[in-house]
Amino acid sequence: PASRNLVDAGYDLVVNDLDDERVEAMVEYGAEAAPTPAAVAEAADVVITFLPEGEHVKAVALGEDGLIEGADEDLVYVDMGTVGPAAIREVAEELAAGGVHAIDAPVSGGETGSKAGSLRIMYGTDEPLPEHVEAIFDVLGDHVVRVGELGAGQVAKVVNNMVGASSLVALAEGLVFAEKAGVDKERVAEAMQGGTAQTWMLDNRAQAMIDHDFEPGFFASYLYKDLRIGINDAQEYGAPVPLASVDHELFKTVEEQGRGHLDTSAIITVMEEMAGIERDG
Repeated sequence: PASRNLVDAGYDLVVNDLDDERVEAMVEYGAEAAPTPAAVAEAADVVITFLPEGEHVKAVALGEDGLIEGADEDLVYVDMGTVGPAAIREVAEELAAGGVHAIDAPVSGGETGSKAGSLRIMYGTDEPLPEHVEAIFDVLGDHVVRVGELGAGQVAKVVNNMVGASSLVALAEGLVFAEKAGVDKERVAEAMQGGTAQTWMLDNRAQAMIDHDFEPGFFASYLYKDLRIGINDAQEYGAPVPLASVDHELFKTVEEQGRGHLDTSAIITVMEEMAGIERDG
């Protein structure tokens, strides 16, 4: 969806992906295809990646036919995935030798925010943000914050997802408690509105949990991965993460039960099973 928004905004977009169907869909939408990341770098002023983990960023940026092979000193590289600060700093150091300006700019908002161009963009950079990159951010998001130097955006995103995961797990726990107590879950959710338990998760995920409507806005697998990144980085920095550690184990259960393709709200299924609640589907 972010790619489509850039085409709609009039940008000449060059795309590359392992999934040929996705590339073909974007070509039909108005983009141009490139055979390798290096070819993308040769054609572009700004390269943006949305990739799952640090190893993928390193491969695309620094590997064979990677961005580094097609980059010149005017290129700006923006990674918008959640890969952790260590990975993006390593990539940025290698690219800087060729004069490439690297920016980490992970996003929050999921597929809904991506489609609407309302992503929350939290970025880190050691240099001023170029105006043409700022214009791109304005297309993709409606809340853009410079958190600090390179890697700071990744820290902010990891913190965002750790806090969000704890809120999500607490909501699932509360709704299952209400059901076990024989109280209508919708009424409980309504009662919490505007009170001390008011959260984004209550507003946007409670009904999905109640209805068992797990159409993904953000895959449970992705949150599991992000929590893993957060816990690993926390070990490096010596930060205590007891809640994130528990949340990680709960989302590991979602993943191992084959539900990682569902929305993060599917975490309630783990709580239900722990409580002995049986449902079809």
